[in-house]
Amino acid sequence: MRTLHPSPFDLFDRLEQQLQTAERVPAAEVHETEAAYIIALELPGVDRSSIDVKATDRSLIITAERRAHQPAGDPSAAAEGNRRAPLLSEFRYGTWSRSFRFPGGIQRDALEAHYRDGLLTVTAPKVQSLTTVSVKVAD
Repeated sequence: MRTLHPSPFDLFDRLEQQLQTAERVPAAEVHETEAAYIIALELPGVDRSSIDVKATDRSLIITAERRAHQPAGDPSAAAEGNRRAPLLSEFRYGTWSRSFRFPGGIQRDALEAHYRDGLLTVTAPKVQSLTTVSVKVAD
């Protein structure tokens, strides 16, 4: 029997549902030196080949995908192509994306990215020279 007044536990149920369906973005740290911006992103369980780093003049977009893996020790499931659903899974799979906008320009062609032990580190050198254009005003 339903009542007109919701139970206080309904709020917790809704919160739990929202947390389970919420998009998870990887944790990041951004550092600035005189010469570059350094971005570190936690990407545990992500295959190096699924990481994509793109840059514009002042921003950086990093995307990655964490794919579900076949449990070790179950060769029959792998051989048959059958995938058994886990009894419990708190892993999050799917594509993640983060974007970073910097106060100054970056050298897109000099970006460096390194991935080790689930940590992606991207170094984006700052633009060293700013160009100025003079325009003559016509009558």
